[in-house]
Amino acid sequence: MGVEHAHAVATAHPALRGTLLEGRPRLGGLAFSFRRGDLTVDNGQHVYLRCCTAYRWFLDRIGGADLAPLQDRLDVPVVDARRPEGRRLGRLRRDPLPVPLHLGRSLAAYPHLSLADRAKVGRAALALKGLDLDDPALDERDFGSWLAAHGQSPRAVEALWDLVGVATLNAVAGDSSLALAAMVFKTGLLSDPGAADIGWARVPLGDLHDRLAREALDAAGVRTGTRTRVTSVRAGDGGGWTVDVPGETLRADAVVLAVPQREAYDLLPAGALDDPERLLGIGTAPILNVHVVYDRTVLTRPFFAALGTPVQWVFDRTDASGLRHGQYLALSQSVAHDDIDAPVAALRERYLPELERLLPRTRDAEVLDFFVTRERTATFAPAPGVGRLRPGARTKAPGLYLAGAWTATGWPATMESAVRSGVGAADAALGALGRPRPRHLFALEEAA
Repeated sequence: MGVEHAHAVATAHPALRGTLLEGRPRLGGLAFSFRRGDLTVDNGQHVYLRCCTAYRWFLDRIGGADLAPLQDRLDVPVVDARRPEGRRLGRLRRDPLPVPLHLGRSLAAYPHLSLADRAKVGRAALALKGLDLDDPALDERDFGSWLAAHGQSPRAVEALWDLVGVATLNAVAGDSSLALAAMVFKTGLLSDPGAADIGWARVPLGDLHDRLAREALDAAGVRTGTRTRVTSVRAGDGGGWTVDVPGETLRADAVVLAVPQREAYDLLPAGALDDPERLLGIGTAPILNVHVVYDRTVLTRPFFAALGTPVQWVFDRTDASGLRHGQYLALSQSVAHDDIDAPVAALRERYLPELERLLPRTRDAEVLDFFVTRERTATFAPAPGVGRLRPGARTKAPGLYLAGAWTATGWPATMESAVRSGVGAADAALGALGRPRPRHLFALEEAA
């Protein structure tokens, strides 16, 4: 049972006692922190949007909302390394106007698109807004071909659609399900003026997803076991479930498997899904994070996105990491198939010159540390057709449920999807146990 699921069950019904078993030494799944000398390092840069109502609910429940604030208003600096210095900066930001006028002025002045491309972007956005997300045919088509059919040039795809899509989907438009891409853009940019305002942790992720989450679970009476990998899940002789871990056998009325899809395939008992092999058809995609510590300040913004360079998004992690002198930058590199297994020395040769192109102050700065973190299976691959492979929370085995960002939440592999899956699994388990959730507890559906 994952953090969100155990907490949801326990807070809904204090009389129910849950057990959370985590194979890693810490809570948080793929959003965690670790120590490197005097630094506290996040394994990767994670952000969320104002429309991520489930993740915001989770932050509220653990008392962490103030530690991961949202922008007052969407504002994304975009630097194009191919343009002359002094003319490289563009911005994607919103005005306090209704949709779609909230982005009109920003797109009209966006220097990284031609006048013709800006006009065509508006028409494509209106067409996207008109798509029916419940149409299963959208999942079978790729987003790239849809964009081309709606007049989007390769430059428009690079400078706008992939700028957002690669970061949220972990795939380029041509490799993305139209259903998932449409969901991202309709929800984030075309639903509410503030939906795409960006939030991120100003503290290490471990402070949120491990420390505060663990305190909330403890307060709710949930037993937590880390470094405890489940080896099998079996139907109990007298009903319920038997969960085996090294040196111990646990019994439970209900079990939520919140593990990656291949691990779920290995643990699911026979008959739990009609076609369990479909889980093996859900591919994975890597994310690489490049970490650079300079001896001085080289970036005066909290983050920026980049074009015309292998660098994608750059965040200032100086304060969050505890660095006292100099500046610590983290580069978040999605769709990192070409780099994920490259030696650190090769990545250093590749990315440091690119940062010098983007940030002139780095040219006189000394690099005090350079290292990388790799998540080879960071997300599920949002390929066309993946929607029919993603299972729901309920299995055919009574009392056994699935959770994880890869399950059928309707969202791509994000923290939002993970929390939504947890709430869905907890909701199903509570209902089966005859303890339906209080309607006021999870307001995320109504908020969404």
